[in-house]
Amino acid sequence: MNGVPELLILKLLRDREMYGYEIVQAIRSQSDDVIAFGEGVVYPVLHALEQEGALRSRRKNVNSRSRVYYTVTPTGARRLEDLSAIWANLAGAIQKMLKGTYAKTTA
Repeated sequence: MNGVPELLILKLLRDREMYGYEIVQAIRSQSDDVIAFGEGVVYPVLHALEQEGALRSRRKNVNSRSRVYYTVTPTGARRLEDLSAIWANLAGAIQKMLKGTYAKTTA
């Protein structure tokens, strides 16, 4: 699952600005509860992506609550493209192996 939280967070934030707990809930909901990252996973990834310049944050008051909302930067959009290509390639390779269509090697 290495890299999956980063990929999913960037995908969600590419579509719209969100705050941390909202991201946790969206991942769970959009994966039909198959993927469930807790806040202890999501927040460190958000902070790391922000430090790398892939995300930008802003504090916003909503219903008298202060929340930090995140958005993807152009750097983050490029990172999402790269990660998406890597994961698509990996998923394809796994599917080939599960179907038994991988190339057999000889020793």
